[in-house]
Amino acid sequence: LLGWRFHLFVFPCISQQVSAMSDRGTNNHSEVTDFILVGFRVRPELHILLFLLFLLVYAMILLGNVGMMTIIMTDPRLNTPMYFFLGNLSFIDLFYSSVIAPKAMVNFWSESNKSISFAGCVTQFFLFALFMVAEGFLLAAMAYDRFIAICNPLLYSVQMSARLCTQLVAGSYICGCISSVLQTSMTFTLPFCGSRAIDDFFCDIRPLQRLSCSDLFIYRMISFSLSSIITLPTIVVIIVSYMYIVSTVLKIHSSEGRKKAFSTCSSHLGVVSVLYGAVFFTYLTPDRFPELSKVTSLCYTLVTPMLNPLIYSLRNKDVKEALKKLLEMKNAIL
Repeated sequence: LLGWRFHLFVFPCISQQVSAMSDRGTNNHSEVTDFILVGFRVRPELHILLFLLFLLVYAMILLGNVGMMTIIMTDPRLNTPMYFFLGNLSFIDLFYSSVIAPKAMVNFWSESNKSISFAGCVTQFFLFALFMVAEGFLLAAMAYDRFIAICNPLLYSVQMSARLCTQLVAGSYICGCISSVLQTSMTFTLPFCGSRAIDDFFCDIRPLQRLSCSDLFIYRMISFSLSSIITLPTIVVIIVSYMYIVSTVLKIHSSEGRKKAFSTCSSHLGVVSVLYGAVFFTYLTPDRFPELSKVTSLCYTLVTPMLNPLIYSLRNKDVKEALKKLLEMKNAIL
């Protein structure tokens, strides 16, 4: 998948960003060299339960997303734009959940190993921001793909060419990298003169802001403007695409035809609703309830990556047939 081809572009960008942020961090107001990830404020005996819960969810993320990518790459019938986007969605879900879950599990398992280095925090923040933004743009591309498939089916193969699909996915990763560089640069040049304890289970923007002793008004305005510039176009594309899709589907006389058309879109719409709902609640509501924010952040960091393969596979006849075929081939080999 195209996602694998971008490591040569992404990782040099990461290394340069980490190096620059580390240099700035050592010259920072408080000369921060590491942070402490507080995690969830629960009784110590519940940490093992959280570890097992995260382990189970992460195992399902690995199994589901790696399985989805394997099915898409091995079955020629799934060589279509929709599954090309879906394969990249699985890659993104797998990657950004892997940035967060392993470190969180280590923290739950060991009370004495909750620290994360400054460079590690920068890397985690950078990668998470990159792939979250890339996922938003990819979901918009998938909405556009469904719009063309339902509203202009005769021109679908022409308009959704392999070149356009490649450009849309490449643009998603590039926009994610640009956004992440800007967000990371702004966040880790703040003067951290308070506690080193990040009140979350990963390096997120709001807990890091709480550690700063500077006036954050201008920073928050710039951050909000940047987020709006990034988020609004994807939301507009998704909303407009589905307005046209619903209008077209309602004109279909056959009830079976309407059911089939809605079935192809309901999975995508469900994923979009869960992801954007959790993100908006976490970042656009007043920062007064950190524990509640941690719970909602679980939705887009771990729950959504776990559910996406299940949603798309259980509601997709082609994926189920491809999975059945793959299992039959493995059984025949054994």
